[in-house]
Amino acid sequence: MRDYQEEARLDALYQLKLLDSSPSESFDRITRMASQIFGLPVAAVSLTDRDRQWFKSRVGVDHDSIPRDKAPCAQVAETTQPLVIEDFLADPFYADSVLARAGTRFYAGVPLVTGTGYGLGSLCVLGTEPRQASSSEMAGLVDLAAMVMAQIELQHAFGRVDPISGMPTRNQFREDLIDLARDHPGEQRLAVFVDLARDDQISKITRAMGGARVDELIREASQSLRAALSPARAAYHVGAAQFAFLSPPDVDQVAYMRLLQSTFETLRASSSVRFVTNVAIGVRPFILGTVPPDNVLRGAASAAEDARRTEGAIALYSSENDTAHLRQYGLLRDFGAALEAGDQLRLVYQPRIELATERCIGAEALLRWQHPRLGEVSPAKFIPIIEQTSFARPTTQWVLDAALDQISVWEIAGINTALSVNITAANLGEADLAERIQSGLKARDLRADRLEIELTESAIMDQPEQALATLGELAEAGICLAIDDFGTGHSSLAYLQRLPAQVVKIDQSFVRNLAKATGPDLVLIEAMIDLAHRLGYRVVAEGVESKEVAAVLARLGCEEAQGFWFARPMEAEQFAKWLLARRTGGPAFAGEA
Repeated sequence: MRDYQEEARLDALYQLKLLDSSPSESFDRITRMASQIFGLPVAAVSLTDRDRQWFKSRVGVDHDSIPRDKAPCAQVAETTQPLVIEDFLADPFYADSVLARAGTRFYAGVPLVTGTGYGLGSLCVLGTEPRQASSSEMAGLVDLAAMVMAQIELQHAFGRVDPISGMPTRNQFREDLIDLARDHPGEQRLAVFVDLARDDQISKITRAMGGARVDELIREASQSLRAALSPARAAYHVGAAQFAFLSPPDVDQVAYMRLLQSTFETLRASSSVRFVTNVAIGVRPFILGTVPPDNVLRGAASAAEDARRTEGAIALYSSENDTAHLRQYGLLRDFGAALEAGDQLRLVYQPRIELATERCIGAEALLRWQHPRLGEVSPAKFIPIIEQTSFARPTTQWVLDAALDQISVWEIAGINTALSVNITAANLGEADLAERIQSGLKARDLRADRLEIELTESAIMDQPEQALATLGELAEAGICLAIDDFGTGHSSLAYLQRLPAQVVKIDQSFVRNLAKATGPDLVLIEAMIDLAHRLGYRVVAEGVESKEVAAVLARLGCEEAQGFWFARPMEAEQFAKWLLARRTGGPAFAGEA
């Protein structure tokens, strides 16, 4: 029966994930108070393991454990009763114990008991002289033990200890930093953020080897990190594959950065997954009490993101880069409201000109955002962010609906022109994309050839087979397809010749200075146009800003062009007036006005 109870007690202890976890200021604070109440140099939160007493918190003790045999804390855990030893040398059982041989003469301990009645260990104080314990001292120790158990239960209940790594979590980091700022205001520290792997790397490991392998990776990393830090230094598990810790106070920043780099180079070399992950380290200097804990961690994480783009994969916090990240996040947050507002987003339209006849044969629909506070936000600032988030689908749907509505309005007004709309790589992963586009055309009674779908080479190559399937559906429905930014991606000719596209759009980077191009530059764009024709595509050149460039393109066989030479993007009403003016003999193009 006794063995069964002991196994149940140990199981209760192990479930709490406390053994061998990092030091915690929330426990150390209670231990210091116990030492102060008794006026003794040594106090500890002692947990009774199978064959040892392990100290979750300790004052005046260098080692983190002692053998369980003849340890008074073991008796407290087993009996769940307070224990006072007034003089070790006068006690026949403990006189030859490890503590007695180390010079301990006095002990007082009260049990740490779970709600189910299992004794985990003891909150204890020790002295080097015989003495008695007063009733008020013992009452204070009992109260502090209850505080220890409340802290243990809080950590376990509210995620203060990560179940995989056994490390304190982000919540504990926040609380410990608040405590440090209170106890050591003005102290200079460095917050170190260790990002074990990119999200896509974790995803690939999970897909190839399962979640258990990722858990193993996390445990391996946490063990290596604990081994690299001194026992008194806490490390925290602050994200799926992210860890954080603080430097010692007032270290030399440059020297500490060098130490971090050499330490983590060793850890990388010994990692079992070093070939499929890349550790990035961000360092955020701060002064205790001057920066909110969440900003400390966020700033260090921002530096780790910067580190992924630097040699050595370690970077110091940059307020400039952090401000840019915050601005991007602010735009992303505000864009959700813009989608629902109804008066912030709009489309503008840039004409596409057939070079041989100088006729406008279509237009590209371009998204614009009038922010209520920031004014007009450049598409270059918000579109790349949106494409990487869950906003990609509703944004593309908004653009599609607005473009199809505008085609309907123009047809009623006698303006029969096609519109091209851009979609992203994320949209290609939407199983119902083709169906939604066809439904939109049908609901407005529009012909399929009134709509052209543009997507970049890179978007196609992200998911080539998915792209082929989706684009095949659209092509079968009679919708024109265009490959945007041709020449800037990493296309495979094998895929390009299989794509059911009709148009390629040569990126403006190849076109802008074409009038002055000679030798290899001219040969390059001539080869691109020739390749596109051989693959069966019609060619559109973007970024045409002069008559001379338009002439060179026409001579090279390019069918269409768009750019500021012909017209800048226009509001819908302005576009209609521009078309009417051209039909009635107005200036041919914007550059000739």
